Amino acid sequence: MWWPLKTERITPWTALTVACAAALFGYFLFYPLSYVFQKALFVNGSFSLAFFKGLLADSFTAEGLRVSLLVAAWVSLLSTALGALFALCMQRLQFPGSRLAGGMLLMPMILPPFVGAIGVTTLFARYGAVNQLLMRLGWVSAAAPPDWLGNPFWGIVILETLHLFPIMYLNIAGSLSLVDPSIEEAAQGLGARGFALLRSVTLPLILPGVFAGASIVFIWAFTDLGTPLIFNFKKIATVQIYDMVKSPDTNPRGYALVVVVLLVTAAAFVAAKLLFGRRRYEMPAFGRSSAPQWRAGRAVRWGAAAVLWGALLAALVPHAAVAILSVSRGWSMTVLPGQWTLDAFSSVAAHPLASISIQNSLIYSGLATVFVLILGGATAFILARRRFPGSEVLDMCAMLPLAVPGIVLAYGYVSTFTGTALDPFRNPVMLLVVSYAVRRLPLVVRALYAGLQQTSITLEEASAGLGAPPAATFRSVTLPLIRPHIIGAAILALVFSMLEVSDSLILAMRQDFYPMTKAIYVLAGRLGDGVIMAAAMGVIGIALLGAGLAIAQKLLGKGLGQMFRA
Repeated sequence: MWWPLKTERITPWTALTVACAAALFGYFLFYPLSYVFQKALFVNGSFSLAFFKGLLADSFTAEGLRVSLLVAAWVSLLSTALGALFALCMQRLQFPGSRLAGGMLLMPMILPPFVGAIGVTTLFARYGAVNQLLMRLGWVSAAAPPDWLGNPFWGIVILETLHLFPIMYLNIAGSLSLVDPSIEEAAQGLGARGFALLRSVTLPLILPGVFAGASIVFIWAFTDLGTPLIFNFKKIATVQIYDMVKSPDTNPRGYALVVVVLLVTAAAFVAAKLLFGRRRYEMPAFGRSSAPQWRAGRAVRWGAAAVLWGALLAALVPHAAVAILSVSRGWSMTVLPGQWTLDAFSSVAAHPLASISIQNSLIYSGLATVFVLILGGATAFILARRRFPGSEVLDMCAMLPLAVPGIVLAYGYVSTFTGTALDPFRNPVMLLVVSYAVRRLPLVVRALYAGLQQTSITLEEASAGLGAPPAATFRSVTLPLIRPHIIGAAILALVFSMLEVSDSLILAMRQDFYPMTKAIYVLAGRLGDGVIMAAAMGVIGIALLGAGLAIAQKLLGKGLGQMFRA
């Protein structure tokens, strides 16, 4: 048998998987990153920190790094607070509308923040819908309405928080579900109540989940490119990298800036792993009961409902704004559009840029999904079913893309492969497919690894004991048992690849190769009906991602939160 169920040695199947993973990571991850480090750290062949000194001496780039860190810190803090509030109230408090709120909690994730920014800029422009309403109510002067977007910093923070807090909710709710209720009941029996119980018992037990989710939120917010671009906010590191990407050799500070961004994200990832990745709390395997409910009066329950529903509805405001804009002929100087139409969707189907970009995204994302399912599935299988020297290294490499932002990877590809057969200025298809696949690999590995962990190996051993060949065992026993996880991972890989922002904006240089997100960005900056068409494409993206998340939530259940952990 060349494919045993348990082994301490490297089998041909394991060797092939490790070789493919090593080739992928070596050529499309470590090689571009090493090239960027080399350009940043060596001047005329000699080691030098001159570019980093120049970077920090330049007030504009130094301010960009500071603002990026502030955005990430605020988004992480607010997302954690909001996610924890939702998770605790959903599991510990029965408030009016709790079941409906639970069903809607993932909806804020279905709109990329940069698409939501299109709707927000329409609502909160100087003479936009919000100010028009306030003028009619007589609360502001028509001569000098407030400039809500004068400082885009808080707009970016709020948009990203409303988009990312469901990730924190998934992580914290998953950690809470693993807490044995008898522990909290015992603490209550010893006199712990309210905040004291939460601080001394519940919070320490869920801290690993909190920090695992917070590290992903921090990295996501720190490296977001699309939202600042829509707000035309230049004082942020990602936009500065985007402006440097077309001429990296004429502005070598871009390499240094990319290295700094990568080091910050890697530090956040490693810190979460070292501080909380190994922390585990063993729970009794017997006597489990339902989680203890908080005893709260009517005022507290209705107050919680008001706060939570207010936050949830606020998170859906960008979705509503984009949807309204997409079915209008124009939305300016009025509270609501004066004319309603579906012409934008017809224009999307007929417009060359819009229609080709959707087709391109389907092709790129479909190829990336097939590729990552094969490699990610094989990686998850050998990690879950094999024991061999170097398995920890393979596991670490599979999770490494979580710490490598899309903008860093894309910048590395442009600087490394320009002038080669993979030149993104000529044809970026290969690099787009690979970047989508690399970025989705941790998601697929986590999903399939969780499915294999939940599948008893004794079933496979029984099949082998009855004489079934390994391939037949895998096909007839293992695959049917993990099919929901395969489908869920494939759907999420597909829809998240279609709405990938940083890689798409940077790597797609020519209009013929634009994916969906690059077309939305370009259309949003055009005069006339460009912003309306961009909104219509955003609605299409909302529908795709919403359907994907709903199906994945149904298939993966609480395991969905594991896919958004460092």
